[in-house]
Amino acid sequence: MNQERRSQVVELINKKGTVTNAELMETFGVSIETVRRDMAFLEARGLIERVYGGAVKKRFMSVEPAYLSREKENADEKEAIAKETEKHINVGDAVFFDIGTTVLPIVNYLNEDKKVTGFTTSLRTAIALADKGFKVVIPGGELRKGEFSVSGSLTEQNMQSFNVNTAIIGVGGITIDGVTDFFIQEAGIRSQVIKNANTVIAVADHSKFGVRAVCNVCKIDDIDILITDNKAPKDTLKAFEKKGVKVITVKI
Repeated sequence: MNQERRSQVVELINKKGTVTNAELMETFGVSIETVRRDMAFLEARGLIERVYGGAVKKRFMSVEPAYLSREKENADEKEAIAKETEKHINVGDAVFFDIGTTVLPIVNYLNEDKKVTGFTTSLRTAIALADKGFKVVIPGGELRKGEFSVSGSLTEQNMQSFNVNTAIIGVGGITIDGVTDFFIQEAGIRSQVIKNANTVIAVADHSKFGVRAVCNVCKIDDIDILITDNKAPKDTLKAFEKKGVKVITVKI
């Protein structure tokens, strides 16, 4: 019975990506103690990864998926997150727009009357901002193939010179331990921008939860606002709130 249930648990987690302890208790009609024993057993065998209040598919990732494939994934969630994020940008703000397929759509919703100054390392985002008439600042650096973003020591050095009202940060992966990223040079830039921002907004759809990429960017309590969708694990979001993060979820 234990073996059959545990196999079903792994199948469920692989299918959904993330489950809560409460879901498993209800689905299998077992106690929280049984769920915890099952989770410990499966994690010890490398089949899942436990997180606060549940478990996620085993997803340590060292290589970032290609931009075009990421752009198509969870497109509705990203659009809803973008629409909500625009509300947190004020008139006349200096705003850092990170690279990534969750950040770029924000520009589409950005009201021209807000007259922001946009700082970005993404050429795609820079062009979108310029097309809408915003002032755009791009730091120097080495252009990255595929992403069309600049990075490296020159980029990081240049960004040290600027302070922004709001930094909108993309997420490679996010867990209770913090935000992670795939590309070493870009992780350093994000860390620098976070230090120089009055308000840090992290944007991440539900697929980023439980993913731990190779580079640490920041701790969870370095984030002021997290904007995600309602498919994100609720127990994890509650844990973020206990650390002082304002969590906003958009409905899909």
